[in-house]
Parts: sequence; structure tokens; C-alpha cells
Amino acid sequence: MTIALDTAVSSLMTNKRRVGALKSLGVVTVGDALTYYPFRVTDPVPVTPIRSITIGVKAAFVATVRELRVMPMNARRGFRVEAVLDDADFVGPSPRTALTEPSSSFADTNAAARYAHTAPGMARLVFFSHNKGYADWMSSRLRADSVVVIAGDPTVFNNNLQFTHPDVVVVYGPDGRPAEIDSVAAALAKVSRPQPVYHASSRISTDHIHESILGFLHMMADDAAGEAASDTASDTDGGTASVPAAPMPPSVPASAPGAVPATPVDPASLARAIPDILPESVRTGERLMHRAEAFLAIHHPDSVKRFHAGIRTMRFEEAFVAQTALLAVRRQATTIDAYPCPQPTGMDVFDVDAGETRLQKFIKSLPFQLTDGQRKVIDDIAADMTKPAPMQRLLQGEVGSGKTVVAVAAMLQAVDAGHQAVLVAPTQVLAEQHYASINRMVGGDVDVLLLTGGMKLAARRRVLGTAASGTPCIVVATHAAFSKSFQAPNLALAVIDEQHRFGVEQRETLRRKSERAPHLLVMTATPIPRTAAMTWFGDLDISWLTELPGGRKPIRTIVVPEADGHTMARMFAHIRARVDAGERAYIVCPRIDENPEDEETAAEIAVEGGGARGGRRRSGAKSSRMMARRSSRRDEEYGLMIDDPFDDPSDAGDGSATPKPPLHSVEEIAARLAALPQFQGIELATLTGRDDDETKRRVMDDFSSGCTPVLVATTVIEVGVDVPQASCIVIFDADRFGLSQLHQLRGRVGRGGTNSWAFLISRAEPGSLAAQRLEVIRTSTDGADIAQADIELRGAGDVLGDAQSGGRSSLKLLRVVKDADMIADARKRAQALLDADPDLHGEVELAGAVLDFTRGNEQFITST
Repeated sequence: MTIALDTAVSSLMTNKRRVGALKSLGVVTVGDALTYYPFRVTDPVPVTPIRSITIGVKAAFVATVRELRVMPMNARRGFRVEAVLDDADFVGPSPRTALTEPSSSFADTNAAARYAHTAPGMARLVFFSHNKGYADWMSSRLRADSVVVIAGDPTVFNNNLQFTHPDVVVVYGPDGRPAEIDSVAAALAKVSRPQPVYHASSRISTDHIHESILGFLHMMADDAAGEAASDTASDTDGGTASVPAAPMPPSVPASAPGAVPATPVDPASLARAIPDILPESVRTGERLMHRAEAFLAIHHPDSVKRFHAGIRTMRFEEAFVAQTALLAVRRQATTIDAYPCPQPTGMDVFDVDAGETRLQKFIKSLPFQLTDGQRKVIDDIAADMTKPAPMQRLLQGEVGSGKTVVAVAAMLQAVDAGHQAVLVAPTQVLAEQHYASINRMVGGDVDVLLLTGGMKLAARRRVLGTAASGTPCIVVATHAAFSKSFQAPNLALAVIDEQHRFGVEQRETLRRKSERAPHLLVMTATPIPRTAAMTWFGDLDISWLTELPGGRKPIRTIVVPEADGHTMARMFAHIRARVDAGERAYIVCPRIDENPEDEETAAEIAVEGGGARGGRRRSGAKSSRMMARRSSRRDEEYGLMIDDPFDDPSDAGDGSATPKPPLHSVEEIAARLAALPQFQGIELATLTGRDDDETKRRVMDDFSSGCTPVLVATTVIEVGVDVPQASCIVIFDADRFGLSQLHQLRGRVGRGGTNSWAFLISRAEPGSLAAQRLEVIRTSTDGADIAQADIELRGAGDVLGDAQSGGRSSLKLLRVVKDADMIADARKRAQALLDADPDLHGEVELAGAVLDFTRGNEQFITST
């Protein structure tokens, strides 16, 4: 059996409980195990004679077991294993047992000298367990006259030096025969060397994870060595001799920590089993390790420096593979045909006096001056759309920065050229608002059509018929644009609003709607660090809108401790005053209702985006049908939802183990506000993802008109709700939201040129991480800076946050902020490689890694 990176660990391990525990960590194959990286490494443990041990300083020593006792614990069930040891056989000028052997490569060359000038000492080892099997196993290892190597934290108990649950390696049994390792020097080297520490669980410890990974490394090296020996024998005998098959490598032992293979992993053999991915020129230029060497340095380091060198190698490999994949996608896009959308020769789209095209008429009709940023982006898009290859551009802009105006300009250029354009929005509310605003701006000159899942059949058929005829028009749609019934053979431009809400398969569906690949413009107001944009959207040209249109006033952001009743009362009085002045107020809560049995499913915090999941729990088939219906309703409103890769609400707190208070709900807060004197005489409305489309439309119309000037809602209002009269937003449990989402919610107010306020209601402790994050959003309005600060504060280990889950991305080590220079360097080297070898014919392993990366991360790669 050949052991490779894709070999299932279940085929190599006899301990099925261990297999299940590893699977719960996302470790299914050998490759998963080797890329389950430790999050830190311990410092080397000094080898010290017992007499020289300092209390509180971890130490390693060799000793002989003199006494062993196994006693039941009186106060509670279980057993206590106690052993008394001394190092009399190893210290003094003439020790009875040599500390090192002539052939030893023991790293601490001064240990023998220190032992030679020290008097013997005594120590006590103590182990507690409810499991009699464990007590029997430990006592069988610590029999009298056994020679052991110990490493642990020394303490004092009853004036005796004591080690509680130390690491134990048995070198010789009572009969003097080698036991778990072949020499004292090898055992001391093992326990004193730095040890990697892994994210563990209640089912498996970090020691067992380490032991399993080392077992896999040994298996791969032994298997490769056996194959090499077999090949050599065949070559020597002219290929005619019968060579016995290499023995099957043993299963990873299921014993406790301490049982290690007697021989070290052979790096040369491991290198044959694990081919390198990085081109030799890149690896040499960056002074990196071979991939096999890096895995060994990470999982079995002989120094802290070597561990970090291994981590740097694998981190650069991730950056290089990612950038190669993104650049390859970008290069491939240039070979696809698109509809060119040229402008009249020599025409300046901003020459409003000419008035020859719909685009120029649109710009002339605007009641405000375009910002310099908008002008530049419109020019860049216009230039891209004149080319026969599809444009691929990401437009990242602050909430209210004028992205919609830029999108309309691009769509009008497509219509002027005789083609169709589609704008896809993630929600029906947003699609209807886009339709209304675009119709107001350009409805007299071009057909603007609305396509949603909730339309009546006759209206839907009219829209589908117009699109299928190829008539130049603008279609504003929800996820209904991805249905098979929607066909637009003359589609030249697809605009995706809030791109992180749609998957690559849906964008690919749009490409197949037309006879040629449409130009693609994806827009987002979700704050993305600029280095992250280069990492995840490196296949796109990126434009940034950082200026706000004239007349906009900055939003004043105030953090309000919920326990401060006086400030809360003043805040509600302020909101009443603004409502009396004809303005509107949002009150945002993370949950729909107060059902304590359904807290998890009712919560709509962060990336859920307000999907309807409330209600009581049901069992059996009825529950399944209910979940399916709810999922269907949610898809009808939001389409395929993808987690925001730059927000992790589960990490929004201070990281402590203290239970957090229950989240506030719309139901609870609406009832509380209705009882306050500040809101007497004011009608309140509620809005959640659980409401149907007709209810949402009616609630928003009443809110806009002022019939219900205070709206208590979930995060369903996060994207696209545009009410110019809204001047106040209150966000309960703000300390439990991601900063990017708080920034999005804050953008719902201040859109009408009036003064505006955002109140962040927090229960975070002063000085906590959550409080620091709220301070970031209080003092900043730059979305990219907020996103970068969010990642820095949370200390994210990779681009997507949850480094060890493996569920979101194949990038497990690459860090968005800290590795910006590495990402830029990897991009340059990847570009040079693709220029010389576009199809990677000379780099087979890299080509495979790029393909795996693309498949595993396709939801984050925008392609045509």
C-alpha cells in the first residue's frame, strides 16, 4: 500500500475512536493531518539534575524508579499512582550509568558535565485517574528499577519535590532491556526539544494529535524508503529478481503520549513521499525549505527557530498557490469573447453639452456633481467595456459613496452599444429600490425591467419575453436572474451588488445566459482590507470609492453602556425629538423573538443577514418540512448566502469563558419601547426576515412615509434599505456584532444630508476586546481601516478567520495584515512564472495545487 497525502487516516489507524476524534477536527486524510498546524511551540526544556531544579521552571531529568504505589483515592472515586525516583545512578564524578553514548547526537553537550558535579536528588511523581486501566498502564511503566526520563513542572508538596502528570519516557525496564526508546540521550532529546501545541478538543488531546501526525510522517518516510529499496534491487538484478514486498507500515499506536518510534524520520525518504510544490527557483530565491522538510520542522522541531522557518515556508506556499490561481483565472478570462461596447469616437462622456448618448444625458441630469473617484471609475469601466474580452472589476465603496451611479453609467454604456445589462441584488427590497431609483434617473430613455421571485406570472412572463428577445434594456433582478427561464442572449454587462452574497456558480450561470461572456462588475460596501482584496480578488481589477458625495454629513457614533440608565434615557429622548422633527429611527436587534428554547436558530446576528429561522423546535419529518420551507423562503429573499470572509461574530466578544447574557430580540425591545414615556403617542413597527414580501413592502412604505417613524428590526435592513429621512440608528448588543456589519448598519442613516447619529448599545466590560473593537468603529468611518483593525484586534490566523476548521478556506496560515509584503512578493513571482509557462507544463505539482485551490475556494474567486 502506497501512502500519499490523499490516503484516508482510517485506513492507517486501528484506533477508531482516534479516527473519529481526528475527523471531528477536519482531519480525514494524511494531507489534512500534515496541514493541521500547531498554533504555537513550547520553549526547549532544560536538562537539569534533580538537585538543580528550580521550583516553577519546567525541567527534564533522567532517574531510576525506586518505589511505586497505587492507592485508591479516599475523597472521591479513582486512583492515585505515586512513584519515588532519584538520579544517583547518573550524577557524581563516577556515575553507574553513562548519560550519553559515543554515537549519541544528544543536543545538550554540557549536561554530562553538570551531572558530574552534582549530588543525587530525589523526586516524586503523582498521577490521578478515575480510570483503573490508566492507573494500571502507568504503574506498569513505572516499575521499580526502571530508568525513565521525566519532563514537567516542578512543585513542592509536604516539603518534597513533586511532578504532577509529567511526560514520561521509559528508557530501560527493570531487566535492563530497552523499553520505549533506545537510549537515555534520545529520550532526553525527545522531552527537552520544543513541542508543538495544537488546537485540541474534549475528544483528543494535543499530545495525541502530535503523536498521530508523527506516526503518519514515519509511515510515509518508511513507505518511500521501502519503495526506493525495491526499485534499487530491481535495477541491480536487471528487473528479473523477485523482490519481497515492503512490509505494511504499522498503524499509529493508540497508546498515551510517550510511545514514540525508535528511529527518527528520514528527511530524504520523506521528501520522496511528499513532492515539493514550489518551483525550485522560487524556493531557492526565498530561502525556503523543501515541503517535506517544512512539515517535519513544524510537527517535530528541534528548535524554535526551525519551527518558525517551517511555518514561513508553508505560509509562502499558500500565498504563492493562491496568487498563481488568481492570476491564472485572470489570464484565462482574456481568451473569452465578450460584446465590446464602444463609445462614439473621441467622445468625452462627461461632456454634458453634447447630449448625444443616454450616458451623457444621465450624467447631465444628476442633481449633484460626480466625485473625482466616481469619474475615474466610470472612465476605467468605459475603457474596459470597449474591449472584446470581458471586463472583470470589483468596485469597493463606502456606504453611500455612489456605487449605484457608477453601475447605472456602465449599464447605459451597454445599452448605448445596442446590448442588454442586468443588475442582480441580494434581496427583493433592495432590487425594488434599485428599480425605482434607476427608473427615475433613466426610465424615459431606456426600458428598465424588474424581475423577482414574488412577481405575478403575467408580469414575470412579459419581463422574460423582453429579455429573451434581445431588446436593449436594463433588468434589475433578484436571484430570479439565475433561473433557467431567464435568458438574455444580448447580455453585455452583469452587475452584482453585494458580491459576497452570491456564489461563483451563480455568476457562472449569468455568463451562460448570453451568447458571449458578459462584462462583470461586482460591487460591495462590505469593508475589505486592501491586502485582503488583493488576496481574494486578485483576479479582478479593483476600484475604490472613498469620497462621499457632496452634502453628506459624517455620522456621529456613540457607544452607550446598557447599564447606564441615565444615558439610555437621554438617548431615547433625543430620538423622540428627531422623530418630532419629521425624521426616522431604526432600532436593530440581533434576534427575532424571545423564545429561550430557540435562541440559536432565532438569532440573526452577523452573516445570517436576517434569514427566518425562528419558532419552536419540531421533531421528525414535520421539522424537516418546516426547515425546508424556511430555507426556501430565505433563498427567495437572499439567494445563495455565503459567509462574509472578513467577519466572524463568534469572535466578537472578549474571548473569555464567562457565559454571555442572552441577545436582545425584536419582540422584547418593541415591547419595552412601547412602554417608555419617550415613545408615547408614536406608532412602532417591526421588520424581520420572517415577514413575507408583502409585509416587508408595507412596513417599509409606512416607515418612509412617517406613519410608523420608529422601526424595530433585525439585520434585514443591513443592505440596501434607503430612507433619506432616517437620522438615528440604535444597535442593541453591538458588542456581539462584527465591525464590518456595524459599519454597514451605520450606513443606513445620514443619507438625506441631515445630522445623524448611531448609538451602539453595549454590555462589554471596559477594556475588553469587544470594547476596543467598538472604540475602533466609534472613531473611524473608513471601511477598509475598520476591517483591517477588526482582523488585527482579533488576531486572525488566516484570511478567513477560523484557521483550523478548514471549512472556509484552504488558507490556514496566511495572515491578511501581517503577510501583506509576502503576498505582494508571491504575486510578483507567480506573474513571472506564468509569463514564462502559462499552462504550468513544467510545474506539475504546482498545477495540481492550483487546481485544488480553485476548487476548494471557488466561492471566493470571481470568474467569467
